[in-house]
Amino acid sequence: MLRYAAIDVGSNAVRLLIADISKQEGKYKYKKNTLIRVPLRLGDDAFLDQHISERKAGDLVKTMLAFKNLMDVYHVSEYLACATSAMREARNGEDIVKQIKEQANLSLEIIEGQREANIIYANHIEENLDENKTYLYIDVGGGSTELSVFVKGVPEASRSFNIGTIRMLDNQDKEETWDEMREWVKEHTKAYKHLAAIGTGGNINKLFRMSDEKDGAPMSLQKLNALYNKLTSYSLKERIHVLGLNADRADVIIPASEIYLTLMKWTGIKQIFVPKVGMADGIINLLIEENLD
Repeated sequence: MLRYAAIDVGSNAVRLLIADISKQEGKYKYKKNTLIRVPLRLGDDAFLDQHISERKAGDLVKTMLAFKNLMDVYHVSEYLACATSAMREARNGEDIVKQIKEQANLSLEIIEGQREANIIYANHIEENLDENKTYLYIDVGGGSTELSVFVKGVPEASRSFNIGTIRMLDNQDKEETWDEMREWVKEHTKAYKHLAAIGTGGNINKLFRMSDEKDGAPMSLQKLNALYNKLTSYSLKERIHVLGLNADRADVIIPASEIYLTLMKWTGIKQIFVPKVGMADGIINLLIEENLD
């Protein structure tokens, strides 16, 4: 069995996805074997201090060592480990990368926003959608939001903005960045009617599950708005104990909802498709493209 691994070092959580690769009808496919998520919240340090503390850096190294051991046990043949917004902004990001190499023998790449967007596109979600429609692709993370406009299945424009859930919770999102994002979105979508959105990221996946929509069906702006109103009517404690959200999801889900809702309202989009894939899936697809296709 051919196995690949993806490591996504995000601003809120660090994920390891181990996937089994097989060939079906001449095409390589993958099946998720194991997914582990560790809520390290590197963004709290990175966005407030531009520096990841010794304690969090130590936790990250230990996590990566655990991931390396698991990858060895699962006989993973190829992997790619990527770090996004928090590690991009931390002045000691490269030092931590060196520590991880020395102590866990893993190569971690700190990637720019455009590469992050390209990895997410490697999921080729547009192949399963109506190619006559135009889509605004929205990926919301802890530190940044990646936006792309897909026209007839082709990305026409894309940009990464420093607006993310952890950044918003820490009041580190800047008004001028919101203005820039608004201008960019208006500029790149004004020529298209019948826009729909595609949403990726842990928060929109959770919101979609809460919406009780059928897999593959879009979630309406109205439904998303109703969920947001429901979530904000509960305190943080109640979101954890009454609604059963994980502690590290219960706070970020509010700013995430605000980002999706704001973008949909700016563009007049009424529906969002949620394919339930993210950065780690994109890394696996990229590894397949680079090694097998």
